[in-house]
Formats: sequence, C-alpha cells, structure tokens
Amino acid sequence: MLTLEQRLHMLECPTGTVDIVLDTDAFNEIDDQFAIAYALTAEKIHLRALYAAPFSNAHSSSPADGMEKSYQEILTLLKLAGVEKPVFRGAEHYLGKKQEPVLSPAVNDLVSRAKRYSPEKPLYIVAIGAITNIASALLCTPEIADRIVIVWLGGNALEWHDNQEFNIRQDVAAARIVFDSGAPLVMLPCMGVVSAFTTTGPELEHWLRGKNPLCEYLIDATIREANGYAQGKVWSRAIWDATAVGWLLNEGQRLMLDKRIPTPIPEYDHRWAIDPCGPLCKYVYFIRRDALMEDLFAHVVRCGMREKG
Repeated sequence: MLTLEQRLHMLECPTGTVDIVLDTDAFNEIDDQFAIAYALTAEKIHLRALYAAPFSNAHSSSPADGMEKSYQEILTLLKLAGVEKPVFRGAEHYLGKKQEPVLSPAVNDLVSRAKRYSPEKPLYIVAIGAITNIASALLCTPEIADRIVIVWLGGNALEWHDNQEFNIRQDVAAARIVFDSGAPLVMLPCMGVVSAFTTTGPELEHWLRGKNPLCEYLIDATIREANGYAQGKVWSRAIWDATAVGWLLNEGQRLMLDKRIPTPIPEYDHRWAIDPCGPLCKYVYFIRRDALMEDLFAHVVRCGMREKG
C-alpha cells in the first residue's frame, strides 16, 4: 500500500521523461487519433505499447467488433506516422457486474509490464475509452496498483447533472474496480470540463492541412464525422482524448488546472457518490483551451519526422 507521501508525489505532473501505455477505442470517434499522434511526438513521452479497448455504438456491432476495429485503426495511424509500436488486442466484452477479469493480450502485457515499475518510477496508463482492460489487469494482479498512475478521460464533472458519459457508462463495473483499487488516479471529466476543448474545420485546415499524411487523415476524418451529423449547419468538435495526454505535459499548470480531491465512486445509477475519506486523486477542473490546442497542433505537425523510443 502506498504511503500518503508516495501517493501525492505520483499524482503530480511528472518531470522528465515518462513511460506510458495508451488504452484506446481508436475507431470510436476522431479524438483518439489526435491523442495517439500527440503521444507519439511529445519528447517527454515514451509510448511503450497501445491497447485496443472495446466499444459499441453506431461505428461497431458489438464490443468485440469495436475492439477489433480499434486495433486496426491503431495500426493505420502508426503506419501514417511512420513508426512501429507494440499493439495488443483488448477485451471482447465488458466486465459487467460479475467483476471477473476479461483476459486478453492487452491485459497480459499490462500486468507483466507494470511489474517492472515502482512508486518512484511508475508506469503511466493513459486510458481514453471504456476502462475494461485496466480493471481486468487490476483484478488479475492487484499489487500493480502501487506501480502505476492511471490518467483517465471518463465520466462527467462532479457538478454535472448526471454521469451518462460514453466511456464510463459502457462499463460502470470496470470504473468502480479502478476507482476502488487504490491506484493513483487522474480524472479528466468530459461534460463540464473537457467539453471546452473543441475545434472547427477552418481551424484544422489552417493549422494542419498539408503538413504530413497523418494531419491529412485527422482533418478529413474530423470533417467527415462532423458533416455526418451537422448536415450543413455550424459545428465544432470536442477533441476529448488529447487532453489526457496533455496532462502529462502540464508543467506549471500551463495547459489545464487540477486539484486533489477524495476519489469519488461511480454508481450504477449514473451518478457520482462522494466519500470524504477516500484516497486522494487528481481532478482536472479547467482546460486552457487555446494553450492546449496550440501545443497539440505543434506536436501533431511533427508526426513522421522521427521515431521515438
């Protein structure tokens, strides 16, 4: 079990280089692709592996189909970026209330990989989808909780009227396992916080068009997705997932503001419960939209220029 001093240290924005793994439902929307590009090009970040997360919506027929499509999308993005990284398939279904781990190559890799780290040098898990893979790893090997920091984009702001957010509602049981695990946790709530991190077609065209093949892909995918629902009307699009990577680069609170709070409890009625005696977590409550977008664009335009370790 971590001491309070260890927990507080692990919850600070890291200094120096960090090792991360990225757990992503990359085919779900267009924001995962920005997050992957961001992680690939930030000099501070060593992206060690990527895990495909399950999802189910209009873009997939089942959680397993969503996971497989995400796996293939990750490979596509890495090819466009001109890099190679280990990629692992994740869960084919959600955890559910049985609270039994959903075994997968991603879970196996995370368990074995996390054991190499320590509270002094933790493995950062950037999770930007349903958190089934991470919960399964913690159920398999609870002791890795002291060796990792989980940075999760999921749920809505504590003040929001409900917690009906895509990542958390797909697998509330998995979120409850993660939040109760004792692992240091950084929360990036969607509605009410990260929802401010939006872009538009003209902005993407101005800053990214013609820079590299991945930028072309990001622009075209974002505009195509938005036009599908906007149907000729004004639109802006949240680039949700990139903020989770951005937290790792948030030295001096330059990209977002966060604070320490007792770890809340995700409930099955899509509300947050508050335990004032819960272990402390980090809670992002404000995004410096322009600063973060500028930093994201500055990194994404460098995709394909070099390979990183």
